[in-house]
Amino acid sequence: MHGDLEPKKVIALMSGTSCDSIDAGYCEVYPDKSVKLIHGINYSYPEHVRAKIFQLFRGAASIKDICVMNFVIGKCFAEAANVLISEFGKPDFISSHGQTIYHYPFDEKIDNISMKSTLQIGESAVIAKETGCMVISNFREADIANGGQGAPLVCFADEMWFKGKGKNFAIQNIGGISNVTVVSRDYQTFGFDTGLGNIMIDYCTQKYFGKSYDNDGEIASSGVVSDNWLECLLQDEYYYIDPPKSTGREYFSAEYIENALKYAPEKPEDIVATVTALTAKTIAQSYERFVYPNTGIDEVVVCGGGAYNKTLMRMLKTYLPGHTALKTCEDYNISNNFKEVMAFALLGYCTYYGIPNNLPCCTGADKRVILGKVTY
Repeated sequence: MHGDLEPKKVIALMSGTSCDSIDAGYCEVYPDKSVKLIHGINYSYPEHVRAKIFQLFRGAASIKDICVMNFVIGKCFAEAANVLISEFGKPDFISSHGQTIYHYPFDEKIDNISMKSTLQIGESAVIAKETGCMVISNFREADIANGGQGAPLVCFADEMWFKGKGKNFAIQNIGGISNVTVVSRDYQTFGFDTGLGNIMIDYCTQKYFGKSYDNDGEIASSGVVSDNWLECLLQDEYYYIDPPKSTGREYFSAEYIENALKYAPEKPEDIVATVTALTAKTIAQSYERFVYPNTGIDEVVVCGGGAYNKTLMRMLKTYLPGHTALKTCEDYNISNNFKEVMAFALLGYCTYYGIPNNLPCCTGADKRVILGKVTY
C-alpha cells in the first residue's frame, strides 16, 4: 500500500477483557518488525463509563447504550492518545484495538448463514477527529470473514519476536482471559485461548474483599486451595475443546462465576486461592493436552497482569514439568504491561504497508489476510 518499509511512530490503544484501563503505548516500529516502546500509560476509564461497559458485558444494555458507548469510548481512547501526543508529538498513525464487548467465535447458522462474529467499539472516526491522526482499527473482523475466530491475534507478534531464538517457547498472556502462542524450532507456530485468566480472580476479589484485583496474589497466598472445588471447575467443557479456539466474558460471565460459587468453600481467601489455582492449572493442562503432543517446551514466558501475581506464578511453576523455565516478557525487554499494545502497534504497521498480519494456524482462518480498517 505504501511502498518501501520505513520505521514508523505508532500510538497503539487497547482495553482488554479486564477493562481496568485503556493501555496506550507510544511505539516505534521498524522494518524488521521489531517494536520499541517509548512510553506506555494506563489511562483509567471515567468511573461511570467503566460501570456502563460492565453493563454491556452483562448484556444489560439496549441498542442505544451500545450506539452511545461506541462514541463515548472513542472519545476516551482519543484522550488517552492525546496524553501521549502532548508529550511526544503526533505519531504517523494510531493503531486501536478498541474495547471488545462481544466475541462469538461459534460457527452456528441462521438461515444457513454463519453467525460467527465479534464486536469491538471505540469509534475510530472520533479518535481521528480528536487527535488529528489517521487511525487503523477493527483488526478482528477480517480474520472472521475469512473463516477464523478473530483471536488470538498477538500470535503474529510473538512469532516475529521469538522465532529463531533457538528455544521452544510458550508465550503465555494472562489478561482477563489467558492465551498462549507456541513458537518452536521444529513446528509451525500455533496458539489458542487456554481459558480463564484474571476474570474470576478479579470478580471474587471484588466481591469478597472490595478490591479490583489481588495485588501480588496476597489474598490467594493467605488461603488454602480446595481440591474438590478445583476438580469440579476443571471439568468445564471449554478446556477439552481442540484448538483453534477462543473465548471471553460472554462464556466466563458473571452468571457463570456465580453459578460456580454455589459450590465454593466457605472462606473467601480459600475461594481466591482456588480460582487462582484454576487459572494456573488450566494453563498447564492445556499444554499437556494440546502442546506437548506436537512439540516440547523449554521456556514459558508470561506477560499481562497475571505476570505480577506472585501466587499465580508460583502455582504455575509447580504445575509445569520440572525442566521448564518460567520467565516473563521483561526478560526479553518486552513490557509485561504493554506487550499487547506493542503487538497491536506491529499489526497496525503491517496494515499500513499492506502486509498480511493474521496467523491462520492460530485463528483457524482459511488464509493469510490483511487485518484492519483505515480511518483518515
